[in-house]
Amino acid sequence: MAKATLTKTTSKTPLDAEKVGLKYGFRSGLEERAADQLTAVGMGFTFESLVVPYTRPAKVHKYTPDFALANGIIVETKGRFLTQDRQKQLLVKAQHPELDVRFVFSNSKTKINKRSTTTYADWCSKNGFQYADKLVPHAWLNEPINEASLSIIKGLSKEK
Repeated sequence: MAKATLTKTTSKTPLDAEKVGLKYGFRSGLEERAADQLTAVGMGFTFESLVVPYTRPAKVHKYTPDFALANGIIVETKGRFLTQDRQKQLLVKAQHPELDVRFVFSNSKTKINKRSTTTYADWCSKNGFQYADKLVPHAWLNEPINEASLSIIKGLSKEK
């Protein structure tokens, strides 16, 4: 039976465990012992030379908006607008483009983090969300019914 040889180098001789460990660095004693064993039996190998892509299975999350208005506008009120919240809103918008989600911030001029020059208002403008400060604008309350958004809201409502 022929011995399998797998090498990462262009050399015809596989690296032994010590050379592999020196070159690549083992993170555990178990890895080192396995490499010693493979070397002792003459099994060629490489250490951490493969990258195998995989996709995590989708996990369904739930978003509960603060206010669903009778005209189909969803109003989300935010004091702090954390990265996790921003990512969630982008996913909701991508997966439910017919929903009309808008934000009311305590202060839309707040920076998204200490090191950024981007404000909550900048983020909303860049990502196509309407926003306001302090209170829901009367203009939003007087807008005609957004039938597409309202239909989705009614379908998702707990109060059917």
